[in-house]
Amino acid sequence: MSQGLLVINAGSSSIKFSVFALPENRHDLPLVCRGLLESIGEETPHFKAFDAAGKVLIEVRPAPPAGRYRKAGADYRRRATDTQPSAADGEVYDHQAALRDLLSWLKEKPDLPDVVAAGHRVVHGGKEFSDPQRLTPEIMSRLATFIPLAPLHQPHNLAGIRALSAVLPDLPQVACFDTAFHFGQPEVARLFALPLIYRQEGVQRYGFHGLSYEYIAGALAEKMGTAATGRTVVAHLGNGASMCAMQDGQSVATTMGFTAVEGLPMGTRSGSLDPGVVLYLLERHGMGVRDLNNLLYKQSGLLGLSGVSNDMRELLASSDPNAKLAVEYFTYRIAREMGSLAAALGGLDALVFTGGIGEHAATVREQVCTRSAWLGIRLDAEANANDSTRIDQAGSRTAVWVLPTNEELIIARHTRTLVLG
Repeated sequence: MSQGLLVINAGSSSIKFSVFALPENRHDLPLVCRGLLESIGEETPHFKAFDAAGKVLIEVRPAPPAGRYRKAGADYRRRATDTQPSAADGEVYDHQAALRDLLSWLKEKPDLPDVVAAGHRVVHGGKEFSDPQRLTPEIMSRLATFIPLAPLHQPHNLAGIRALSAVLPDLPQVACFDTAFHFGQPEVARLFALPLIYRQEGVQRYGFHGLSYEYIAGALAEKMGTAATGRTVVAHLGNGASMCAMQDGQSVATTMGFTAVEGLPMGTRSGSLDPGVVLYLLERHGMGVRDLNNLLYKQSGLLGLSGVSNDMRELLASSDPNAKLAVEYFTYRIAREMGSLAAALGGLDALVFTGGIGEHAATVREQVCTRSAWLGIRLDAEANANDSTRIDQAGSRTAVWVLPTNEELIIARHTRTLVLG
């Protein structure tokens, strides 16, 4: 049987996964399948997987609360009469049960590779980890100390690792950190103007989306045919959004800081906010920590501004003036941040759009480029409308690219290197 690598991105109630084949010739890792286990911890979990071409390979539909999983040919259904449940009676369908189902399905499919190692997206590596790490109990203990730095992500990333260890205790596992790409930024770019005591306990700018930026740095170098890609700003625009200034593929500055809520407005996250607003909400509205977390992470951003949706596709299609305002604010903030990042670089040679919005929302790219014409950007309207790879006009001083990101492939590459050499 062929061998493969499993890549996992575990959230509070979901697990995104990808499986990559390990070719004998050591060439790049071809995607075999990808999918999602969602509604984990609820009575009707959902498991869906696709092959590399997007064809559905398996789908578990929600079913009666008393039901359990039963194998039915190549599919799985929830049946109350099943005698072999994924979780015992009375147990919650948790991350461990979900991963057990996933691994069982992978093993039973003869055309899928045998998983020999797993790589995990872990949001925070703190001030300690600048590179991916093969996981040990000691490293897991260190990663747990970073939970206060990323309380909405780190616990769930670690839960996925522990769950997989419980199912396959001997499987090698690797952690790849969203913060690691920004590790080499100049000290001045990482500071907050707070007393030293807080910096010593880890209050500084870390930056996130590093796995995406790492992939784009390599993809841009490949497109340009040189490692010296100059002064580049990458805009990773999706439900979570940030930007990164790179000098020849190395992070110089980024819009996200201590947490993944700073910087650009996002689907439901506020982006940068005057700290005085938080003080006002504490004093005037009596908000507590949970209230503020909910407001800043789940009720703000495009959703809060528009009152319509956090989905850019719906906002662009809407005639509601608040939807149009949300889009305008989003592109305005991107253009402002671009000016700041260009200043950190001392100029701009290239702009790269990536992420779901960056790759597919031509209107957003057009507005950003129009606002940023002073940086030497001249957009090719036809190329932009067609989502072409290169969308600047001939003679534009600044090149403009649209490149799809692939964080999962980056994790698979690091996992192969650490586990197999």
